[in-house]
Amino acid sequence: MLDNIDIAKVLFLDIECVSGKPTFADLDENMQYLWKLKSASVLKRYGEEINDEDAAQAYADKAGIYAEFGKIICISVGIVFRDKDKNLQLRLKSFAAHDEKQLLEDFNKMLAQYYPDPNKMYFCGHNIREFDIPYMCRRMIINYVPLPPTMNIAGKKPWETKHLIDTLTQWKFGDYKSWTSLKLLAGVLGFPSPKDDIDGSEVGRVYWSEKDLQRIGIYCEKDVLATVQLFLRYKLMPLLTEEQTSSVTKWEDIAPEKIEEDAAVAEEKSEETPEEEKTEE
Repeated sequence: MLDNIDIAKVLFLDIECVSGKPTFADLDENMQYLWKLKSASVLKRYGEEINDEDAAQAYADKAGIYAEFGKIICISVGIVFRDKDKNLQLRLKSFAAHDEKQLLEDFNKMLAQYYPDPNKMYFCGHNIREFDIPYMCRRMIINYVPLPPTMNIAGKKPWETKHLIDTLTQWKFGDYKSWTSLKLLAGVLGFPSPKDDIDGSEVGRVYWSEKDLQRIGIYCEKDVLATVQLFLRYKLMPLLTEEQTSSVTKWEDIAPEKIEEDAAVAEEKSEETPEEEKTEE
């Protein structure tokens, strides 16, 4: 399992998503209608007409996991390298912002500089093939952000996406019926659980009520650390200690006093007509 992959060539990542608007009532009329249609499957009430109250609750609970109705507020990554004594060291960094397009562009700049070639690097995450990568690709399309070569995977054959290492798929060993959480694997395999502050169901509340990107980012970085530990366990290697792990995220760059300003800028950008659509009548 992963025997021939050098951990130093792997970019570990995780994303955190929330609903695109604070509440169902904040959606425009068309998107409310479309969410009601989606809610029938979300609530497993196929063929039923969903009322506003049920649609609003479903939106609060589930909208963030659908790229068409959610947005990314944090992408955390981790790189592992060997120090002068050949010991492994993990560096974590988060791209967190209220302006999703800027977040995605900053993430892509990092990929272009350090991870441009899918034949020479790997992405690794838990359920990355079914969630993180497709979600990011869809949100890039929505935000008019070009897909980097490492993520332009639509229509690719399995052997053309070998650079995507999914720790969930690795654990399944060909069993496609089950789903095992990262938290459960942490408990079973003996490394610290990544979720000790908030869980996924609380991210939307923390974001829309508290605007606490730092808290969400730290939570996301813990997920990345847990994924690295899981990768090491799969390779039967020693786990990282606290002294081998550090974060280089500058949380002061997204300090609370900048929240309202950044959110306003993001809202203005979302309302602008892309250059590609501007044509003379």
